[in-house]
Amino acid sequence: MIKKTLMAASLALMASAASTAAYAACDISKGRVNVVGNEFPAIQTIGKGAQACAGDGVEVKTNLTADHQKINVAGMSSNPAEYTSAIVANSSIVALMNEDLIRPLDDFIAKYGKDLKKNQLISIDGKVMAVAFMANAQHLVYRKDILAKAGVEPPKTYEDMLAAAKIIRDKGLMQNPVGGAYAAGWNLAQEFNNMYIGYGGEFFKPGTAEVSINNEQGAAALKMMKDLSGYMNPDFLTHDSNATSAEWKAGNVAIMNMWGSRVGPLKDTEGSSQEVVDNTDIAAPMTVGGGSIPATTLWWDGWTVSKNTSDEDAEATFKAMMNAINPSILGDDEIAKQAVWLIDGYKPTDAAKGVFAAAEMGTKPYPMRPFQGLLHTALGAELPDYMQGKEDAAKTLADVEAAYIAAAKEKGFLK
Repeated sequence: MIKKTLMAASLALMASAASTAAYAACDISKGRVNVVGNEFPAIQTIGKGAQACAGDGVEVKTNLTADHQKINVAGMSSNPAEYTSAIVANSSIVALMNEDLIRPLDDFIAKYGKDLKKNQLISIDGKVMAVAFMANAQHLVYRKDILAKAGVEPPKTYEDMLAAAKIIRDKGLMQNPVGGAYAAGWNLAQEFNNMYIGYGGEFFKPGTAEVSINNEQGAAALKMMKDLSGYMNPDFLTHDSNATSAEWKAGNVAIMNMWGSRVGPLKDTEGSSQEVVDNTDIAAPMTVGGGSIPATTLWWDGWTVSKNTSDEDAEATFKAMMNAINPSILGDDEIAKQAVWLIDGYKPTDAAKGVFAAAEMGTKPYPMRPFQGLLHTALGAELPDYMQGKEDAAKTLADVEAAYIAAAKEKGFLK
């Protein structure tokens, strides 16, 4: 279901006509709504849409932060929960499901969400647990002018990216032309996931929770990441998507792997120059190691409703979040550019072509195994030592596996 949702999001939904059915107004007389989620522009738009329902006895708050995955489980574990909704993606919904913190939405959908499309409904074990509002993927972003001066084409492989970076540096065009969200923790782990998939690696032994990354593909993924980091800002381990985007807007980066949801802001002159904006372009995700599967993953973002909250607050939350994804928001051109929206009436913008290309190339969705997050956390904690030259690949990957095994045993996934 997840794979079908993602592929349909990036290929079929965009051609659909706008629905003629009208979404109801907020229609909330009382209740408490508190939303936790990430902080990039598309999600900020969703937060504002929910906040528009505040007033007349209805309280609506949002906490949109890059640290959302560090606080959403704790914030939804109390009873009543601090947060009545968490905005999640393929990866982050798993932690909430594992702790039984979100409720099925089928009854609310029957009453208030009949205009939702099937591929917006994230079903797990036959129950709708989230409503998706956008698709996403990481892909190539490049400076047309810098590549032209260097005499190179937009890279189609990571090997091409390395070669282009060397030429750009050797010609004195930029000292650190490569960008990437390599911040220690979640971001660095995600870059490994992308690269490992590109090399054809499998995270676990088939049909089990037994980790399997200390292998040839794992070592190759680490080496490519280390080679790329040699052309990045020396502080790359502190650069998340926000910091990497800021480096781009400052004119310090010429080629990078970046989220489709970040492209719109990169083409905004705020904090940037017209030269950078005019020469920012995007292309398909890159492959690596001679493989044909892109070294990236396909994602959805959506919202949930807390289980540990009253039925009144849960209903208010569902209605507020439905208002946040009202098709009328697409009437704003700037909002339309913020994401590949899974909303009636969305028409693909130029900023969406990278995500489309990812789907067309057969990009794999981020795995939704219940234990995938434990591996992601272990990678984020252990990889910095390798990136800083403190350990070799074999030691680092062994440390990752050991950290994962300990966490998986604690959670009961391994004996």
